[in-house]
Amino acid sequence: MPMTEEVYQMFRSLVENRPTDLPEVIVKGYAGFLIRDKDGMPEVALHWELRFLHAVKRYNDIYKIQMPSITPHVCRHTYCSNQARARMNPKTLQYLMGHSEISVTMDVYTHLGLDDARDEIIRLKELEDARKEINNIERDTMRSMESQFKYI
Repeated sequence: MPMTEEVYQMFRSLVENRPTDLPEVIVKGYAGFLIRDKDGMPEVALHWELRFLHAVKRYNDIYKIQMPSITPHVCRHTYCSNQARARMNPKTLQYLMGHSEISVTMDVYTHLGLDDARDEIIRLKELEDARKEINNIERDTMRSMESQFKYI
């Protein structure tokens, strides 16, 4: 996945500040895990799901409007939807998501709604208006040129 400079710096900080007193763990041939638990084992999805669960619970305990249950995997759906909304090329998005089929990217991970459809219709109307304006300018320019040539 592409990352912003801020995300890169965060990962760089994780690498630079990794504990050096823990033994290196190799899992299925991989080592150098960025985030490890208190026993030095790599953190797994369950660790992050519990963090998300805790954060949502704390938020919902404080605020009247409740936050729905979220998981780290939901972030993949959010990323995909946001990139589609930003008009990223669907095949590029499919590649970045690691999907073998475009239908998975577009039908399972991309969640667009009525507001997105409305915005797209407005965008298409604006595009059509711009095309008409360009055509009018071109037509007026041609007429002007034709009238100049009649007098030569």
